[in-house]
Amino acid sequence: MSLLSRLTRPGPSGFGYGSTAEEVTRELDLHGKTYLLTGCNSGLGFETLRVLASRGARVIATARSLDKAREACARVSGDARPLACDLGEPASVRACAASLCSDGTPLDAIICNAGIMALPRLTQLHGYEAQFFTNHIGHFLLVVTLLPVLAAEGRVVVVSSDAHRRAPKDGVQLDNLSGEAGYQPWAAYGQSKLANLLFSRELARRLPRPRQSSNALHPGVIATNLTRSMPIARLAFTVLTPLALKSIPQGAATQCYVTTNPGLLANGEWFSHCNVARSSRLGSDPELARRLWEASERIVQKL
Repeated sequence: MSLLSRLTRPGPSGFGYGSTAEEVTRELDLHGKTYLLTGCNSGLGFETLRVLASRGARVIATARSLDKAREACARVSGDARPLACDLGEPASVRACAASLCSDGTPLDAIICNAGIMALPRLTQLHGYEAQFFTNHIGHFLLVVTLLPVLAAEGRVVVVSSDAHRRAPKDGVQLDNLSGEAGYQPWAAYGQSKLANLLFSRELARRLPRPRQSSNALHPGVIATNLTRSMPIARLAFTVLTPLALKSIPQGAATQCYVTTNPGLLANGEWFSHCNVARSSRLGSDPELARRLWEASERIVQKL
């Protein structure tokens, strides 16, 4: 069997590498569901917003600014409600969470989609390396604050990446979260994606209600605005996408599947191509997950 045939063959879920977000939600009526989505204004986030809203869901769509969120919502049909949530700014994250907690509407899923990738030079936010802070700490603060309004069977869906395998050999460098003791763009990105995965694993263990769940996923390799800070990588993705990489509709499939599939009972799992998969050894290290959680709590308390 060729590599292409193996990649495109459906897995146990009935979906696989080539499935799209529309395909994995085709038979679903999502009226009555409320989902919170970060990073709604481009790429996988916008496709997720578009598809979920088209199936009848109410999508609370966040972006770094209210204007960006409004622009995204104006481009889709359905119940899409804009809200600002800049994951790099704790005040913005807390304001977003406070608004949702005050509203009191149960969230059927929190989709942690937003992120930044491979900044070419060390950039810090609040004293921490920017990718770690934005991709992990911002989502950690948002999700933990929103747990009181997560529905009884609510799901937390964390978009990580197979790039978590590119994290430093010791995993998350808890003694170098500022990046000042050494910075490499792709290793730092990998560390932030490993942190996403470990957060999801530990959250699964700590969720307050027995039928709530937290799962992480690899969307695939897609040319999106994540590559905006890496011109060479963006050029390579543009050339390769028609040949080997996923389209944006294919890339959004796994997060839409994990968010909406009514028969999915998984908790604390790692998904790839709409199926449960195996992460790296570090990605399933419970002790590292616990230590990261405790470090994240300390960081959030000081912000």
